[in-house]
Amino acid sequence: MGVISFAQEYESPIDPGRLFKALIVDSHNLCPKLMSQSINSIDIIEGDGDVGSIKQINFAQGIHFKHAKLRMDELDTKNYRCKYTIFEGDVLGEKLKSIKYEVKFVADEHGGCICKMLSEYYSDQEIEFKDEDIEFGKERATEMYKVVEAYLLTNPHTYV
Repeated sequence: MGVISFAQEYESPIDPGRLFKALIVDSHNLCPKLMSQSINSIDIIEGDGDVGSIKQINFAQGIHFKHAKLRMDELDTKNYRCKYTIFEGDVLGEKLKSIKYEVKFVADEHGGCICKMLSEYYSDQEIEFKDEDIEFGKERATEMYKVVEAYLLTNPHTYV
């Protein structure tokens, strides 16, 4: 079984606690509101959102994918770190078994944070990613962060 890993960092003027709460802890409520053109809903189908919970992301009509299921593997609300696994859905295609993510929000010296993400793609087949595929994925993640960041900047009393 092959594993391919990619790392990405994103700098944000938002403090790590607020960004973590919005993007990770309350994503099932906030992301469909802010990104309705991409996401219809994020449903917690098992658990309460904590470790072991299963969420299903239902993508909007016109998006290439229909849904993805993910499992929350670790959730460290004190250190703003989580791990989750996408284990089902058409986002995996025919070659991927799962995608594991590790996300950390680390405070910077300016009151904001650096978001560090590690993605691991698991397959029992030989897989190869083209540079444009990697860039496309990074751009989608950055777009989501920017939308949530803009919301938090214009609503400074939310997620405190």
